[in-house]
Amino acid sequence: MAKKKPSKKSDQPELPLDAAATNVVVPATPPAAEPVSESLTVPMESVSLAPTRPKGVKVQDDQAPLALHYRNWFLEYASYVILDRAVPHIDDGLKPVQRRILHTLWEMDDGRFHKVANVVGATMRFHPHGDASIGAALVAIGQRAWLIEPQGNYGNMLTGDEAAAPRYIEARLTNFAKDVLFNPKTTTWQLSYDGRAKEPVTLPAKFPITLLEGAEGIAVGLMTKILPHNFNDLCRAAINHLQGKTFRILPDFATGGTADFSEYNDGERGGKVKVRAKIEVRSKYLLAITELPFGATTESLIESILSANAKGKIKIKHVDDNTADSVEILIHLPAGSDPDKIIQQLYVFTNCQMQLSPAACVIEHDKPQFLGVREILKRSAEKTKDLLKQELDIKLGELEQQWHWDSLERIFIEERIYRNIEKSKTWESVLEEIRSGLKPFIKNLRREVTADDITRLTEIRIKRISAYNRFQADEAMKKIEESMKETKAHLKNLTGYAVAWFEMLQEKYGKGHKRRTAYDEIAQIDASSVVSVNQRLYVNREDGFIGLNWRQHEFVTECTILDSVLTIMEDGSLKVTKVADKVFMGRNIRHIAIWPKDGDQNFYTMVYQDGETGKAFAKKFQIGGLSRDKLYPLAKSENSKIVYLHIAKSEKEMPKKLNVFLDGRSGARVRELEFDMTAVPVSTRTSKGLTVSKWAVKEVKNVD
Repeated sequence: MAKKKPSKKSDQPELPLDAAATNVVVPATPPAAEPVSESLTVPMESVSLAPTRPKGVKVQDDQAPLALHYRNWFLEYASYVILDRAVPHIDDGLKPVQRRILHTLWEMDDGRFHKVANVVGATMRFHPHGDASIGAALVAIGQRAWLIEPQGNYGNMLTGDEAAAPRYIEARLTNFAKDVLFNPKTTTWQLSYDGRAKEPVTLPAKFPITLLEGAEGIAVGLMTKILPHNFNDLCRAAINHLQGKTFRILPDFATGGTADFSEYNDGERGGKVKVRAKIEVRSKYLLAITELPFGATTESLIESILSANAKGKIKIKHVDDNTADSVEILIHLPAGSDPDKIIQQLYVFTNCQMQLSPAACVIEHDKPQFLGVREILKRSAEKTKDLLKQELDIKLGELEQQWHWDSLERIFIEERIYRNIEKSKTWESVLEEIRSGLKPFIKNLRREVTADDITRLTEIRIKRISAYNRFQADEAMKKIEESMKETKAHLKNLTGYAVAWFEMLQEKYGKGHKRRTAYDEIAQIDASSVVSVNQRLYVNREDGFIGLNWRQHEFVTECTILDSVLTIMEDGSLKVTKVADKVFMGRNIRHIAIWPKDGDQNFYTMVYQDGETGKAFAKKFQIGGLSRDKLYPLAKSENSKIVYLHIAKSEKEMPKKLNVFLDGRSGARVRELEFDMTAVPVSTRTSKGLTVSKWAVKEVKNVD
């Protein structure tokens, strides 16, 4: 078949026919301008070639248009998710969507509440990822109520109830957010995604917001999980750092509970935090959960309790949820229950105890950094100090400028320089007259008089000149000079000023915000020691099934939901598995027992007919270590058959002699023999054993 010429719209070389043997991955939809033909032409960078590429096939990087498009697509996507969606920035502790919401609320702020639907729409000018993500982020911030003051049904963090629709709820910035997050004079700005507006690169946060609010996000190849901390704890820690003292900060959860921070590891990767619900004993048959572990809701907690009860891990009558502003889950117990044991079971088998894995990751200099929470607080405190210095420098500059303008105005009016311009006929002469009139007094000023200063003097209205009051002007100048003196003093003692800033925040906003989470060491509870023996194990030996609560089959023993079962089948196979409603172990179960938690210490005596040689072997063994759900052979070959099995608790109880009865059809002249088992050593389960007879064995009995 003749090859078609490449399209004139593309200078790409045609793929050689001998490349058909290579591993070629072709895009699902070819370009519209390049019709699919029997001789397919594809850009070389858009295909994946096997290591054995035929000679003559050249990879032309610079000429492949799709290669340029896809070369770094994954890296760019990963960077986008990390930097622009999932991970908070260390400067203000906010993700981009949170920052844009707060900036929008600041722009809209007039002291009144705004419909969340309006806020979401306005935020989309800066965040082009749909209203759902904006609304969810706004509600989450509003539920914590530190930065956004909510009004309306914002859902319930305790129960997991969702918020009302955005058109029904309202929001506005809190005073705390206005104090610590916004200052246009110290904000670095950038253009929004469409270039129509300006948005902050980061907000000038003067508080460790990321530690106060907490953060959680999953990006490409990494995740962040920063646990929330107590406001007053953060203030004290920042003050201690600025004063050169050591400090420690531990998470504090709005849901309360008790936490074990012994392995917190400063919030870095690899750390662990155990959190427990607070459970009270109201009566002998009534428990009350009044505080939740962080990450659980009353709905998820009750679901875990009911699930554990259904599986037989705990035994309760029913659960009532009376949660509103505070948590109250009532657990009713059946008669004869031990409340203390039930509490232990709740910690082991339900979400009443959970384990958190913190991983404090933040964006710094456009890169993700894994830091400890103390390091984040230190950098935040130093950043606050720098921002306060910037604000003081700006304030001092504004005061000096105001002092200069007021001084010029005072000279201009008191020395009646404005009268000198009455005869001037041109603008240039007006400016020259003012400049000449100011010359004798320039030495009293702190900087040179500029053309803008002179122009500003010409803009003073006659009404202001006529109403000029020298005493009031002197008082205003004194206030400016006092403010300048105070500002310079703050700049000289910047650390003390920063300390006073955090003290002011704590005094203003810290009242009523005590720690809700108690911290204590939580001992590990052995599940096997608290689980109830409330299950009944049954077996169907012929079909090879075991299960719980099969009343129509053979009863084995009482057990717990955590127990494992050991079975030995007639073909010499052995298996251990966890108890369940129904499990297949193997046909013709010869022996079944609960597998001891500390390992099987029993001594086994077994006589089996080998499937390959037909000989009968006797062996004594201990089982040793096993893995669940793995089939172990006790005989050396397939199609073997156990004819005798004895289990003893000690070696002394093992049989000494056995009577072996041979099959009458085997051709053996002696049909009955006595076998001395003392000659058989106790070995492992994989041992072959000693030969009893080369003939088929019909029955084996213990002589003892």
